[in-house]
Amino acid sequence: MTYLRRAFKYLLQICILFVVIIGALMLTGFIDRDVSVAFQQGWTSIGYIAAMFALVSLAYPHFGYGKRTIHAQGDPAEYWARIDAAMASRGYEKAGETENGGRKYHHTSTFMRVMRLWEDSITIEPVLGGFQAEGLVRDLARIVSAIDHKINSYGN
Repeated sequence: MTYLRRAFKYLLQICILFVVIIGALMLTGFIDRDVSVAFQQGWTSIGYIAAMFALVSLAYPHFGYGKRTIHAQGDPAEYWARIDAAMASRGYEKAGETENGGRKYHHTSTFMRVMRLWEDSITIEPVLGGFQAEGLVRDLARIVSAIDHKINSYGN
């Protein structure tokens, strides 16, 4: 269900962006205000564009959300303060706890939350050998790097 919700939100976001761009082009006179003139096949083209957006939106949650492992030794409880600090340095705050003893974080910026349609959460769960972070792939690399830097010294 989460997958379909994310796909629908992405479809909504991309359609709004399309309408804004085409609307701006029509208002400034770069393209004709009549859809049958602006698009080669008129409203049929709009249908094709909507179908393409739907296909891209269905694929996006598969590629846009993922999991990354953070290696750590010992008891996970001793790392939570440093993980909280790393998340705060990246603009995230604790939103709650998961049933598996993990934590859920969301972005502190309301603007960023709205831009991501409230799909900005990062979940960190303790797993054997460390932690597993789950969320937007584009955020995970920076977040995992920040947490890894906080909890592992690597001889420093």
